[in-house]
Amino acid sequence: MYSHENRRLFFRFFSLKGKNAIVTGGNSGLGQAFAMALAKAGANIFIASVIDDQGETQKILENEGIKVSFFKCDLTEKGVPAQVISACVETLGSVDILVNNAGMCFVEPDVTKFDRDKWDPMVALNLTAAFELSHEAAKVMIPQNSGKIINICSMFSFLGGQWSPAYSATKHGIAGLTKAYCDELAQFDIQVNGIAPGYYATDITLKTRSNPEANQRVLDHIPANRWGQTQDLMGTMVFLASKASNYVNGHILAVDGGYLMR
Repeated sequence: MYSHENRRLFFRFFSLKGKNAIVTGGNSGLGQAFAMALAKAGANIFIASVIDDQGETQKILENEGIKVSFFKCDLTEKGVPAQVISACVETLGSVDILVNNAGMCFVEPDVTKFDRDKWDPMVALNLTAAFELSHEAAKVMIPQNSGKIINICSMFSFLGGQWSPAYSATKHGIAGLTKAYCDELAQFDIQVNGIAPGYYATDITLKTRSNPEANQRVLDHIPANRWGQTQDLMGTMVFLASKASNYVNGHILAVDGGYLMR
């Protein structure tokens, strides 16, 4: 029989009670779902975002009985990533979990017109900001001999992808950073992993989903035969942020309904 005590120990593996998590871009899109998942597991949330949602996300998260702090900033500005880490430590006391979620994607069907004006800001946010945040977080996590860094990758961490070469390049880059930082930080009991979402029913994909032909083209590539829902990512986030994944390191976990298999 599985005893009550064993059940309690099992659930402790996934508990984030008392942990402090930074989620960049955590008040919109998939980032909001990641922040909610961590909050429901008991973590205090520090959101760093260029988007001010007038406290709406903060109110939702505070309903989970945890502490929430919001830091409005442009992560691509010099010195800002260090300020984010310092502010989280000052406000919540530590940085136990860092979720590098913030990103952007400019699209241009004509590859000859996809120039540095589109490339540079995407590299600055999608890759360089994630590196700087990880670099600064490591300075906090190494002395405490624990920590979780979770990078939000993409299907385009594995594939080519048309219309946005910078998106594919930065998402390949963030996967490489995940592996490199695992190699550096695992000795300090810090786990560095990535989540690669597939195709999700969010505001950003509404145009595609509203077009029957385009919608079917996506579904034909997904063995699960449906778009992902944001809650499909929440368990993965909690797993990688919790004790349950303490021996998972340098891994990119695709949550894609099987998209990469077809």
